[in-house]
Amino acid sequence: QVQLVESGGGLVQAGVSLRLSCAASGRTFTSYAMGWFRQAPGKEREFVAVINWSSATTYYADSVKGRFTISRDNAKNMVYLQMNSLKPEDTAVYYCAAKPYGRSIYPGEYDYWGQGTQVTVSS
Repeated sequence: QVQLVESGGGLVQAGVSLRLSCAASGRTFTSYAMGWFRQAPGKEREFVAVINWSSATTYYADSVKGRFTISRDNAKNMVYLQMNSLKPEDTAVYYCAAKPYGRSIYPGEYDYWGQGTQVTVSS
Protein backbone atom coordinates (compact mmCIF):
# COMPACT_ATOMS: atom_id res chain seq x y z
CA GLN A 1 0.00 0.00 0.00
CA VAL A 2 1.03 3.57 -0.73
CA GLN A 3 -0.69 6.53 0.86
CA LEU A 4 -0.57 9.86 -0.94
CA VAL A 5 -1.51 13.26 0.43
CA GLU A 6 -1.53 16.36 -1.74
CA SER A 7 -1.20 19.92 -0.53
CA GLY A 8 -0.52 23.40 -1.85
CA GLY A 9 -3.66 24.17 -3.80
CA GLY A 10 -5.55 27.43 -3.53
CA LEU A 11 -7.21 30.37 -5.23
CA VAL A 12 -4.80 32.47 -7.28
CA GLN A 13 -4.88 35.01 -10.07
CA ALA A 14 -3.84 34.24 -13.60
CA GLY A 15 -0.15 34.56 -14.25
CA VAL A 16 1.12 33.64 -10.83
CA SER A 17 2.89 30.48 -9.66
CA LEU A 18 1.87 27.72 -7.29
CA ARG A 19 3.66 24.61 -6.10
CA LEU A 20 1.79 21.45 -5.26
CA SER A 21 3.29 18.83 -2.99
CA CYS A 22 2.51 15.16 -2.60
CA ALA A 23 3.69 13.25 0.46
CA ALA A 24 3.99 9.49 0.04
CA SER A 25 4.14 6.85 2.73
CA GLY A 26 3.99 3.09 2.79
CA ARG A 27 5.86 0.81 0.47
CA THR A 28 9.14 1.62 -1.24
CA PHE A 29 8.69 4.99 -2.87
CA THR A 30 11.38 4.42 -5.45
CA SER A 31 9.47 1.47 -6.90
CA TYR A 32 6.94 3.87 -8.35
CA ALA A 33 6.66 6.33 -11.16
CA MET A 34 4.70 9.33 -9.93
CA GLY A 35 2.14 11.27 -11.90
CA TRP A 36 -0.01 14.34 -11.56
CA PHE A 37 -3.50 14.41 -13.02
CA ARG A 38 -6.29 16.95 -12.86
CA GLN A 39 -10.04 16.96 -13.17
CA ALA A 40 -12.17 20.00 -13.90
CA PRO A 41 -15.92 20.05 -13.21
CA GLY A 42 -17.82 18.05 -15.80
CA LYS A 43 -14.65 16.75 -17.41
CA GLU A 44 -12.71 13.52 -17.30
CA ARG A 45 -9.52 13.20 -15.32
CA GLU A 46 -6.60 14.16 -17.51
CA PHE A 47 -2.87 13.59 -17.44
CA VAL A 48 -0.64 16.51 -16.46
CA ALA A 49 2.88 15.20 -15.83
CA VAL A 50 4.82 12.09 -14.85
CA ILE A 51 8.30 11.38 -13.50
CA ASN A 52 10.10 8.06 -13.33
CA TRP A 53 11.55 6.64 -10.15
CA SER A 54 15.02 8.16 -10.58
CA SER A 55 13.91 11.55 -11.96
CA ALA A 56 15.80 10.71 -15.14
CA THR A 57 12.74 11.12 -17.34
CA THR A 58 9.71 13.35 -17.25
CA TYR A 59 6.79 13.84 -19.59
CA TYR A 60 4.15 16.54 -19.80
CA ALA A 61 0.80 17.17 -21.36
CA ASP A 62 1.05 19.65 -24.20
CA SER A 63 -1.24 22.04 -22.34
CA VAL A 64 1.27 22.49 -19.50
CA LYS A 65 4.60 21.94 -21.26
CA GLY A 66 6.97 24.82 -20.58
CA ARG A 67 4.88 26.08 -17.66
CA PHE A 68 4.78 23.15 -15.23
CA THR A 69 7.68 21.16 -13.79
CA ILE A 70 7.42 17.85 -11.98
CA SER A 71 10.12 16.76 -9.55
CA ARG A 72 10.63 14.30 -6.73
CA ASP A 73 12.78 13.92 -3.66
CA ASN A 74 13.16 10.22 -2.92
CA ALA A 75 14.92 10.90 0.38
CA LYS A 76 11.80 12.71 1.61
CA ASN A 77 9.19 10.62 -0.23
CA MET A 78 7.88 13.76 -1.89
CA VAL A 79 6.69 14.72 -5.35
CA TYR A 80 6.18 18.29 -6.49
CA LEU A 81 4.44 20.11 -9.28
CA GLN A 82 5.70 23.62 -9.87
CA MET A 83 3.07 25.52 -11.83
CA ASN A 84 4.04 28.82 -13.43
CA SER A 85 2.07 31.27 -15.57
CA LEU A 86 -1.20 29.79 -14.40
CA LYS A 87 -4.25 30.20 -16.59
CA PRO A 88 -7.96 30.00 -15.76
CA GLU A 89 -8.13 26.76 -17.77
CA ASP A 90 -5.74 25.21 -15.24
CA THR A 91 -8.55 25.31 -12.68
CA ALA A 92 -9.18 21.76 -11.46
CA VAL A 93 -8.69 19.31 -8.64
CA TYR A 94 -5.13 18.05 -8.90
CA TYR A 95 -4.31 14.47 -7.97
CA CYS A 96 -1.04 12.76 -7.24
CA ALA A 97 -0.81 9.10 -8.28
CA ALA A 98 1.68 6.23 -8.05
CA LYS A 99 2.31 3.54 -10.62
CA PRO A 100 4.67 0.59 -10.24
CA TYR A 101 7.62 0.57 -12.62
CA GLY A 102 7.27 2.50 -15.87
CA ARG A 103 5.56 5.83 -16.39
CA SER A 104 2.18 6.22 -18.07
CA ILE A 105 -0.24 8.95 -19.11
CA TYR A 106 -3.30 6.75 -18.49
CA PRO A 107 -5.07 7.11 -15.13
CA GLY A 108 -6.24 3.50 -15.20
CA GLU A 109 -2.67 2.27 -14.94
CA TYR A 110 -2.03 3.97 -11.61
CA ASP A 111 -2.58 1.95 -8.47
CA TYR A 112 -2.68 4.61 -5.78
CA TRP A 113 -4.25 8.06 -5.63
CA GLY A 114 -4.36 10.96 -3.24
CA GLN A 115 -7.52 12.78 -2.25
CA GLY A 116 -6.77 15.76 -4.47
CA THR A 117 -6.15 19.46 -3.92
CA GLN A 118 -8.19 22.23 -5.51
CA VAL A 119 -6.50 24.81 -7.72
CA THR A 120 -8.61 27.74 -8.84
CA VAL A 121 -7.19 30.37 -11.18
CA SER A 122 -9.16 33.57 -11.61
CA SER A 123 -8.83 35.82 -14.64
